[in-house]
Amino acid sequence: MSVVRIDASNLHYTPLNQQIRKAICEGATEIVIDNVLGQRFIGDGLRGNDVKITINGVPGGDLAMFMSGPTIIVHGNADHAPGNTMNQGKVIIHGSAGDATAHSMRGGRIYVRDNIGYRGGIHMKQYMEKRPILVVGGSARAFLGEYMAGGLLIVLGLKGQIPVAERGIGSGIHGGEIFVRGAVEDKYLGVGAKQLPATAEQMAVIQPIIEDFARTFGIDAEPLVSAQYSRIAASSARPFASKYTPE
Repeated sequence: MSVVRIDASNLHYTPLNQQIRKAICEGATEIVIDNVLGQRFIGDGLRGNDVKITINGVPGGDLAMFMSGPTIIVHGNADHAPGNTMNQGKVIIHGSAGDATAHSMRGGRIYVRDNIGYRGGIHMKQYMEKRPILVVGGSARAFLGEYMAGGLLIVLGLKGQIPVAERGIGSGIHGGEIFVRGAVEDKYLGVGAKQLPATAEQMAVIQPIIEDFARTFGIDAEPLVSAQYSRIAASSARPFASKYTPE
């Protein structure tokens, strides 16, 4: 089927999403949405590994929420919580994303070329081989990886940016791992988080992901994969155990 184009100018998010679903039900595997300006819930709950959606503009909150399979490419920034509770698929953002990016994400990948807001990766989780991945090219704000229960979060600090320089990194983390190019000051670590230099074995795992991110955005991967990284992970499976009254 040929490419389906949708003009989202002055279109409420409900009829916009109805048009997207209708196109997929009729066999469309590639959809281009032009003039997107804040419409929410685009791609929510969609299925189909062969579906590609290109968004030209700025999608609103909860992009790709509960999505299982499709690829969404955003040529612009994205509002809060892209990939919220996403199960599978890929979201590629050629710009920045708002707060709570990858909130409770359960699978798939999100690549953000530039920066994300507060609480990126909050409550990411994984089950066996189903492991969500968030890669941020620029920087992240406070409370990165808060309450992480699983998954992988990588912040690269491109263009000379400091990857993370705000408090609460990994606050309450009890699973998963955060890799930061370079290191962060210990004063920025949250409750229950510990930081150690990434080992060669750990770097071997994240290198293909960093290379894929670089290919996606046309970035030279060599200085990224050859850099030193810090790994931030849980110091305990119960980071707030001391806050509870003993039985």
